[in-house]
Amino acid sequence: MTESSSAVLRSLTGLAFSKGHGTGNDFVLVADPNGEHQINSAAVSVLCDRHQGIGGDGLIRAVRSEHLPEGRELLDAVPEAEWFMDYRNGDGSVSEMCGNGVRVFVHFLLDQGLADLAEGKSLAIGTRAGVKVISRSEDGYAVDMGPWEFIYPDQAAAKATDSVVNAAGLEVPRPALSISMGNPHTVVALAELAELAATGLYEAPEVEPKPVNGTNVEFVVPAEPLVHNGAGHITMRVHERGVGETQSCGTGACASAVAIRYWAGSGAPDDWRVNVPGGTVNVRFFVADDGREHVELSGPATLVARGVIA
Repeated sequence: MTESSSAVLRSLTGLAFSKGHGTGNDFVLVADPNGEHQINSAAVSVLCDRHQGIGGDGLIRAVRSEHLPEGRELLDAVPEAEWFMDYRNGDGSVSEMCGNGVRVFVHFLLDQGLADLAEGKSLAIGTRAGVKVISRSEDGYAVDMGPWEFIYPDQAAAKATDSVVNAAGLEVPRPALSISMGNPHTVVALAELAELAATGLYEAPEVEPKPVNGTNVEFVVPAEPLVHNGAGHITMRVHERGVGETQSCGTGACASAVAIRYWAGSGAPDDWRVNVPGGTVNVRFFVADDGREHVELSGPATLVARGVIA
């Protein structure tokens, strides 16, 4: 452990944490109801280090919305959004939202006694991508991720692609489609599972043009046949900005379903099963009360450990 890493950890001595994951997408979680802890980017990077820290794809701080400027702004519109998911990627960079993370976040709130959520009920959570509504089910949590959008709508409408992606293991650059789920994604369709397995994600894929805040890149193989028992089936790997390859990405699963559904054309289903290295998540498209098409993400959330920084 470097001296700088040791100094960062010493500054956090006594801080309680939990470790959790959603289909292998893992997080360090900290309860900070009154916004008393300043966990900066350097501290996040050290805590999420898999060799010299706790290890995780990101860090989630549970803080009441009233103690953050972004949270107070949301409270003006949605007063019931008491809790804010303050999320950072494993490298310490701030991220707008994490679909797996928000499920784990709610599970953490319940475990800590900071919120109540009976099966079939819902809870509003503040994020940097707006308020997300999470409901509890018998086998996990479902999140209304809100409406999806094309990042480059004119190009998407004209050509059904808007960018080109190059990655290790691919013989030639591939066309892609850029989707916003509150955070940016670039989706590439591949023909075979063997090609997906051979794609190298130890380095960030090259994306042209790259969205202004960077992008998460998903490589997806549609099942053959695509639709089984009324649901579309796809298999995905992802390189997350600020993290690297992760075992799962909730917003990425949503973006992948959006892209494959768009490419499949009229008649494509509204229900999707997305297989990722860490398991399976479900994606559902529905028209919400605001008249726009929203995306719901559902899947498990698990806490695996609790501890205190020594």
